[in-house]
Amino acid sequence: MRDEASMALTVLDTQVPAMPDHDGLAMPGVSRAVAGDGVRISARTDVEAVAAWLREFQTSPQTWRAYRKEAERLLLWLECRGETLASVRRETLDAFERFLADPQPASRWVGPSRPRAAPDWRPFRQPLSAASRRQALVILQGMFAWLVEAGWVEHNPFRLMRDKRRRMDNRREGVERYLERALWQRFWAWLQTPPASEATNAQRYRWARRRFLFGFAYLLAPRLSEMATARMGDFIQREGRWWWQVVGKGDKLAHVPVPPDMLSLLVDWRETLGLAPHPQPGDATPLLRALDGRRGVGDNQLYRLIRETFQAGYRALDDLPDARRAPLRHATPHWLRHTALTHQAQAGMELRYLARTARHARLDTTARYLHAEAEEWHRQLAHHRLVEADTSDDGTL
Repeated sequence: MRDEASMALTVLDTQVPAMPDHDGLAMPGVSRAVAGDGVRISARTDVEAVAAWLREFQTSPQTWRAYRKEAERLLLWLECRGETLASVRRETLDAFERFLADPQPASRWVGPSRPRAAPDWRPFRQPLSAASRRQALVILQGMFAWLVEAGWVEHNPFRLMRDKRRRMDNRREGVERYLERALWQRFWAWLQTPPASEATNAQRYRWARRRFLFGFAYLLAPRLSEMATARMGDFIQREGRWWWQVVGKGDKLAHVPVPPDMLSLLVDWRETLGLAPHPQPGDATPLLRALDGRRGVGDNQLYRLIRETFQAGYRALDDLPDARRAPLRHATPHWLRHTALTHQAQAGMELRYLARTARHARLDTTARYLHAEAEEWHRQLAHHRLVEADTSDDGTL
């Protein structure tokens, strides 16, 4: 993990004096937290205590960044209210959840994606959806549980939530954020359309990279961080079959079968880069590359590239009714993973193989992608009518 402490400080309110950065937590002002006798971590401030919690996840950079984001939002919000972690009460959680749904003043809290060192960096790109708010509270519940064990705070206010099971359970009945097959097919056909004959070499390169990126995401269902860190040598051949080797969530090594379409895309992409059709074992060069054809592409750049492509697809497919193409306006990179797994399930892939492709630890997580049963349930319930079809000859009761 990079040295986050070396990053320039980000300050939301330039009127507030800044304190040093701790493990990438950008915090203005002076913390009011004071360690008590029972503290079991080396921390003097709330920021240092949260940084200690975050270090528990330093071997999983994607998780670390996600957890830092939620903890930082809470710390900044508390700072603006003149409160500390120790002062959080049950009613504070309700106020914070309302804030996540509508961060105000928006000019101070909400803004486009910017480097964390930029003066116009903001903690939010937009208000959080209900699902994102639930995820934020799940993360913070775990943080408070750890801080209680560390002796930094006396109690976990989340334990007082009477409707905690409904509010904090992040498991959902089914995955909703995916592109339906018909929309995906139209979107993919648009991605396949090559640039015009007068296009520049850079435009052709961008088109080839975009085509490969979305094909890779759809066929192998990688996470964003896995795409950013993928290497050419991760594609290996064993006994005539190609596999994608990936170290995923929790540092778990897995091998995913490479279908024929994926191998064709890989060959095309390597041809664009001026490389031999198939990678060699141990090739540590980046799979997805910048415009120079050599450097890798980071998480943030990939995120923006995918979002921009979805937005461009929404504008391009203007022959479709807005309601049908609207998902492209809201889609994020993780929608690609949901779309891939949902379509694999709809194609009849067995649950055990789908779980291995998704690299889920629990089958019930994978089962969220099984929509076929819901479709059949819907079809059968359609026969339940208020008025039965008349099959008699005389119409009598």
